Amino acid sequence: MSTTSRRAKAHALNREAIKNGAILDLVAEAERLGLLRAWSHEERAASLAATLAERPRGAPVWVFGYGSLMWNPAFEHVERRPGLIRGFHRRFCLWTPLGRGSPDNPGLVLGLESGGSCRGVAFRLDEAQIAEELDILWSREMVGGAYSARWVTVETDAGPVAAITFTINHGHERYAERLHPDETARALATAAGALGSCAEYLENTVAHLDELGIGDGPMHDLLARVRAICAAT
Repeated sequence: MSTTSRRAKAHALNREAIKNGAILDLVAEAERLGLLRAWSHEERAASLAATLAERPRGAPVWVFGYGSLMWNPAFEHVERRPGLIRGFHRRFCLWTPLGRGSPDNPGLVLGLESGGSCRGVAFRLDEAQIAEELDILWSREMVGGAYSARWVTVETDAGPVAAITFTINHGHERYAERLHPDETARALATAAGALGSCAEYLENTVAHLDELGIGDGPMHDLLARVRAICAAT
């Protein structure tokens, strides 16, 4: 498959697009344009190995999703539970000049920031498929060092589980540290890229929070701001 064909399939951000290299093609193009430095295969592999080395002894591997992973994990899993983590909250804190933005109008995507708590979804992987499924996950999330993979405790109705999640790297050049809510809303209302618009990303996030019965006032407030901007243009 050609690079162009793979890139076209990236719009869906599905399992096939990730496995056939479409996401990595987008990242490589962004690097060519000087928009970011892409991690090499070796860097991703080292990160994954280091994360698995910290796996709690005897524990199954879960992944905690708080944004698009909630509704579109793209990796295969054998169990899914709503859950809560403490010590982090979700925030639009990472500038993106490619997936949901462009070089002249970067978008924002979610990351986990320190403080507070966050409700989301935990997915349990099949032990026999851990290597393949985490490789897919790393090819999607760990492409440029903007996130740090770590283990967290997810509180679920069936008991606590240890899960991998992705927190924001405060030292990364695309980290959006202090944004006024209006600045965040403007970026989300206007930015779009190969994977879709930021407004769509926010709409999906809030819709799935509502579906799960998760209250997240800041996300709902932000959606109201974005809808108002979109309605006025």
